[in-house]
Amino acid sequence: MSNRGGKRENAGRPRGQGKFGEPTTTMRIPESQTATIKSFLEAFQRKRANGDRDTSVVNIEENELLIPEISAQPTLLPLFATKVAAGFPSPADDHVEKRLDVSEFLIDHAASTFFVTIKGDSMIDVGLLPEDKVVVDRSRTPGMGDIVLAVVDREFTIKILDYGANKMPRLMPANSSGAYRPIYIRPDMQFEIFGVVIGSFRRFK
Repeated sequence: MSNRGGKRENAGRPRGQGKFGEPTTTMRIPESQTATIKSFLEAFQRKRANGDRDTSVVNIEENELLIPEISAQPTLLPLFATKVAAGFPSPADDHVEKRLDVSEFLIDHAASTFFVTIKGDSMIDVGLLPEDKVVVDRSRTPGMGDIVLAVVDREFTIKILDYGANKMPRLMPANSSGAYRPIYIRPDMQFEIFGVVIGSFRRFK
């Protein structure tokens, strides 16, 4: 009888010798989130290539990333035709203009969209407060004046994209207190615009 065939002991690549430098596992992910998760893994791989052994993908000081769960069944809620002036009472209007799907209203491209929780107060002058959720779309082409989620030297930050006289990008805060300075991007920095902020929302209770 031949002893050939089957799995040989100690065969294959040793555990932890792959591109991530540690054992990996198999898991199922939603197809719509493939691009976002690949981006995280690429960032993690770059950290390992640079000798950084920290197990987090990036050092997130101001923001927390959340991948939205895309529901196949939309939730349609009534949108009343009356526009309410804040601070002035107005008679209620029973006319429903249409049914609004909140996900459809907030999200243009589900496959490239995720949420970020604001942790700092550097953007309060544009209405982004701590604990607000912002909607980030990776498929958008960022332009001057857009609010963007950027990665600067492996740290996430949300700022307004601007360009200086030398045509180099700079990230501008929106806080008139003067507590935050612009971030001037230099050629020696690791810099990437991770996505464009297209909206935000918050809960009061």
